[in-house]
Amino acid sequence: MIEPLRKIIHIDCDCFYASVEMRDEPTYRGIPLAVGGAADRRGVIATCNYEARKFGVRSAMSTYKAIQLCPHLKVVPPDFPRYREASLQIRAIFADYTDLIEPLSLDEAYLDVTGVDLCKGSATLMAKEIRQRIEQTVGITASAGIAPNKLLAKIASDWNKPNGQFLIRPEDVSDFITTLPAAKLWGVGKVTAEKLSKLGIETCLDMQGWSLAALVQNFGKFGQQLYDQCRGVDSRSVAPHERRKSLSVEYTFDQDLTTEESCLSKIPVLFEDWMKRMKKSASEQPHKAFVKIKYADFSQTTMECVCEQPDLHTFEGLLKQALPRKQQAVRLLGLGVRFHDKAPLPEGIQLPLWQDGDY
Repeated sequence: MIEPLRKIIHIDCDCFYASVEMRDEPTYRGIPLAVGGAADRRGVIATCNYEARKFGVRSAMSTYKAIQLCPHLKVVPPDFPRYREASLQIRAIFADYTDLIEPLSLDEAYLDVTGVDLCKGSATLMAKEIRQRIEQTVGITASAGIAPNKLLAKIASDWNKPNGQFLIRPEDVSDFITTLPAAKLWGVGKVTAEKLSKLGIETCLDMQGWSLAALVQNFGKFGQQLYDQCRGVDSRSVAPHERRKSLSVEYTFDQDLTTEESCLSKIPVLFEDWMKRMKKSASEQPHKAFVKIKYADFSQTTMECVCEQPDLHTFEGLLKQALPRKQQAVRLLGLGVRFHDKAPLPEGIQLPLWQDGDY
């Protein structure tokens, strides 16, 4: 029996935090705006609007550098309660269309609408209606990608940003994927993209000329994923209840920590914060405890141990072991746990890409 063709929608709100800020404060509209920490406190940009992006401002950029690029940039601190409230409104809209919702963040999710009868069964019309409802109800815009699998849907949602959507029909996958830059594939970051380029691989068509064995030889296990992705193949199913693999907290300090004593003095506060978050994950069983250190030169290291009931002394001990690895001041400390693996999640079934269907 042939499985029904999957219809996957990827919804991604446009510059979410900044959009909520502009919604609530009209004077922020039309000017370069970013949400993040203060420049004099080693702040980092969480997100920014499109006016700021024209100057080269990007997420994860230091606020100091962002202001250098855009001196008149308005930077506001994040207000997560408001963002969570907006996220809950968006999630409620998703739930009107399907139970198969896989959140990726507060403002981004996959929806599997295979077999849904709403909007005449058209995933394209559902995506359009969802976006309209988000704008009317929440007061911000969102973009969408519609495709036969998660890989292509996520790529498609970025195609007509902001406030747009893009459809990749099953019969269009082959033509679309051959012209796609290899750097757009899932899991390909800056380092991997540079390595691909050195090997002469710029597009997915270039990658299709490489055998599976050659890709695995150059990229290890990730080579198998590259082999599939460059052909538009992605067997991952939308996973509404995918479990958390770890839980940690970390903090970047206004001033570098220069002694072991000063580093150890920060652990109790981090531990208290971590304990509060652990109470919300009571069903998970810790397996390993770890500490993370980022030094003044931005290099970092972690130290971990098997421990099912870590306490304050566990993390203090790990920190003492890790600190001597480098004679550098410390700019960031983190601590947390990795959870026990439970029964493996079932593998998604690769469905036929070329079956006709109403998208």
